[in-house]
Amino acid sequence: MSEKILIVEDDKLLANSLKEYLEANGFRVELAYTYEEALEKLEKGGYTAYVIDVNLTDGSGIKLIEYLKLYDDQTPALIISALTDTATIAEGFSAGAEDYVKKPFDPEELLIRLKARLKTDNLTYKHITYRDGRFFSNDKEIELGEVERCVLLKLLRNRGKVVSKDSLLSCMKNPSPTGLRVIINTLKKKTNLNIKAVKGLGYVVD
Repeated sequence: MSEKILIVEDDKLLANSLKEYLEANGFRVELAYTYEEALEKLEKGGYTAYVIDVNLTDGSGIKLIEYLKLYDDQTPALIISALTDTATIAEGFSAGAEDYVKKPFDPEELLIRLKARLKTDNLTYKHITYRDGRFFSNDKEIELGEVERCVLLKLLRNRGKVVSKDSLLSCMKNPSPTGLRVIINTLKKKTNLNIKAVKGLGYVVD
């Protein structure tokens, strides 16, 4: 399994327990204990899903999700919280969260919800299929690096819409417009998709 999860949780004991459990079940997991640390991690990009606590010591997990959506990040986000009032739950979903897990919870519940969310995240476009974190062309796997997969997934999730350069650059560890152009050209060759540059805005899959 190639899915990489970012857990944003200020309870270090809980965060590390979840990391250990999810890694034992095949996921790759990174941790952020604060809002600011999460922002730093998010700049690197390449995550398949986010697990975000609502109440962080230095900020709001819901505000973090709003920030992600503001920059066209369509990565599934699950919120976890001890708060169970309807207003908080509604606010989380309104911000763009995909699911809500009430504390305390069994790590297996989070695993089940993550797998269900990622399974429904599969998609097919023309001859390209995305499933289980991998891309296939007519059932033959396309060999892509982590950054290439991240960029391609953003483009296909938003097919027909322009994906901003900033959103695509967030997939890269060392973002640069030149590097992004190289990745786009590589994806064109590997996928035979019509990926167009929209001057001053970003890229779109026709």
